[in-house]
Amino acid sequence: MRRRAWGTAVALALLSVAVPATAARAAPGARPGPPPLERLFDNTAVSDDARPGEADFDGSGGSLSAQDLAAAGWTPGATPTVQGARLAWPRRAAGTPDNVRADGQSVRVRGRGDALAFLVAATGGAEASGSGTVRYADGSRSAYRLAAPDWRGGPLATKAVALPHINTPAGQLTEKARLYVVTVPLRKSREVASVELPRDGDLHVFALSVRADSAGWTGSWAASTSGYTAVGPWRDQTLRLVVHTSAGGPRVRIRLDNTFAAAPVRVGAATVAVQASGASPRSAPVPLSFRGRKGTEIPAGAQAFSDPLRFDVPPDTNLLVSVHLPGTVTAAPVHSLALQQSYVSVAGDHTADGTPDAYTSTITSWPLLTGVDVRGGPGSVVLLGDSITDGEKSGRDANRRWPDLLADRLAHQDTVPRYGVLNHGISANRVVTDRYPGDGVSTDTGGVSALHRLDRDVLAQTSARTAVVFEGVNDVRWGADADQVVAGLREIADRARARGLRVLVATIAPCEGEARCTAAADAQRSEVNAWIRSGAAFDGVLDFDAVLRDPAHPARMLPAYDSGDHLHPSEAGLAALAESVDLGLL
Repeated sequence: MRRRAWGTAVALALLSVAVPATAARAAPGARPGPPPLERLFDNTAVSDDARPGEADFDGSGGSLSAQDLAAAGWTPGATPTVQGARLAWPRRAAGTPDNVRADGQSVRVRGRGDALAFLVAATGGAEASGSGTVRYADGSRSAYRLAAPDWRGGPLATKAVALPHINTPAGQLTEKARLYVVTVPLRKSREVASVELPRDGDLHVFALSVRADSAGWTGSWAASTSGYTAVGPWRDQTLRLVVHTSAGGPRVRIRLDNTFAAAPVRVGAATVAVQASGASPRSAPVPLSFRGRKGTEIPAGAQAFSDPLRFDVPPDTNLLVSVHLPGTVTAAPVHSLALQQSYVSVAGDHTADGTPDAYTSTITSWPLLTGVDVRGGPGSVVLLGDSITDGEKSGRDANRRWPDLLADRLAHQDTVPRYGVLNHGISANRVVTDRYPGDGVSTDTGGVSALHRLDRDVLAQTSARTAVVFEGVNDVRWGADADQVVAGLREIADRARARGLRVLVATIAPCEGEARCTAAADAQRSEVNAWIRSGAAFDGVLDFDAVLRDPAHPARMLPAYDSGDHLHPSEAGLAALAESVDLGLL
């Protein structure tokens, strides 16, 4: 096996998968086109635990456990949805070829979308990478570069799914095996005809397809998965989650994410309603469906979109999204700092209840639910940030986060489109360092780094048009130097702009007086801000430092805007941030 130095390219990250390619019929007498990927399978990665010698993924007898894959919900022929796209896990029995070693093969792929998605892993002990070509139906082509982490040593923070064992002829090892999904940009509105794979025998491709874009939808509400924590346990109970819309529309769909999980989660039923108060709906909750069914099972690391539902979603309004969990749930992906009281029922499916009586306990996190989309509209602005964006110090049930106030401004003007605003702030989050390690049950809900969650929380978001990045204070407070933060922000901007997004970056706010905001940390903050203000890497700069700082003491927040901890703005400070945004930049 060839060995390479481990690369840090975060573009290899993340869970975006796509729609299975459809076979094209050749006209009589026409030269046959490239075959679909499954006809090119030349390597066997999956073995039955009882017959591990029937597979050799890495050239040394190592393989993935078929039983582990099944336990994660990744069964032959399954099509889990990840980041808005479907992945066709190979419909192959254990011990038979199920992947391709990349060697320049030409593969039939069809579809229009915003990205080409690959389900991949490397087996050379390090990152495997190479360049390939996308060919379009109109005869044009575009180049791409694909990089895959190693199946045994790659980062857990960016995995699609991790399995608990590795099979070998000598016995099963208790060691995590990883599979990754990597996306590369496509030329929008052009139909893909075929894809030429890179040339690197250590790079294995299990599936590839076009991720359809989300044209016709606008994101109205969203939250990032900040960790995977112990919950409940919930046993045959219903969650009634309260979320606040930005944009409105005549149809709705929700997104449930089983991010970071090791096992599937079963959803028995789900409904949506406008909130009257507490757990009480204004009118009878309306049932949602999933691929035509009342409920769904979400594999580990995957997600589920509900089917479009004719339902009038008002802007700037609280919704009740009720989800019945018929099994026992002891841990779940959550957004920890919801700043919103939601509700948990007594036993049973209470999704359709028109009264609050069954909802006898409360939670202040958002488990599983990560998005609410509405039909129509101009698309979405995505805010990537830390606790200041997440709304710390803005008050529970108040909807006074600065993203909420920005959405209010957009809703009450006619100068620019009335974009949906998607809040992807995570309290304690950093640009370059993971707080949550990306695997397993954890008490840390600071999320994986902005770099590691960029694909999931920005690039794959519904009809994303503009990204606003407001992070870095936690990096410098915890010892990162300016060069590291600048490099991370530059990479975020480069990757987002390569996908056609506008990128605005906000300067880091002052925080002198908070215990970790030392003079040394402030020096690094100031250096990062000087680079941001140069504007070279972005489409615009939001000078939040200038908005919040005390002119007489620039390292410190203006007292009128200080919540009292010298790090988080008060509601007045958050309002000042929202008011300062030049809407024309969006």
